[in-house]
Amino acid sequence: MPESVEEPAPSAAPLPSAQAAPAAGGAESGAAARDRDDDGRARQARPRDALGRPLPYGAQGVEPVSEDPLPPRETVETALGLLAAGRPFSAHEVFEARWKDGPDEERDLWQGLAQLCVAITHALRGNTVGAHTLLERGTQRLQQYAATDGPTYGVVLQRFVEEARERITQ
Repeated sequence: MPESVEEPAPSAAPLPSAQAAPAAGGAESGAAARDRDDDGRARQARPRDALGRPLPYGAQGVEPVSEDPLPPRETVETALGLLAAGRPFSAHEVFEARWKDGPDEERDLWQGLAQLCVAITHALRGNTVGAHTLLERGTQRLQQYAATDGPTYGVVLQRFVEEARERITQ
């Protein structure tokens, strides 16, 4: 699929509005043991709400996303679907898996997209300072990446940034 500004880009998917959501309950007191896999890496076995906040064990949370990286276009499609569903934290996790597994020359793309998703998450959680900080970091990374003329896998970067900025400043 050719990439152009006129193309109905995946970034045109509606992003959730930045209205603060109430804090999720279930923060455990004290230092709880982290969920780990057989190799000792931290894993998210604890249920989470739509904004990534941990819920008590046994509570009903949102369906977790895979920690395995997806191919680039599938990464974009999956993450944008999660954004449209009001799950920017999960979208960030999808972009983050790609950035950690992708080629170095695409790091700014995936990290910038992930940071914008975290910015939206912060805004929805009521953390205005964090939202603006991550918005600027993500925007800067995407501007750096745009200057390389690297592939964007259907994302119109400037439009994605503008939509994220609108959601955060609402």
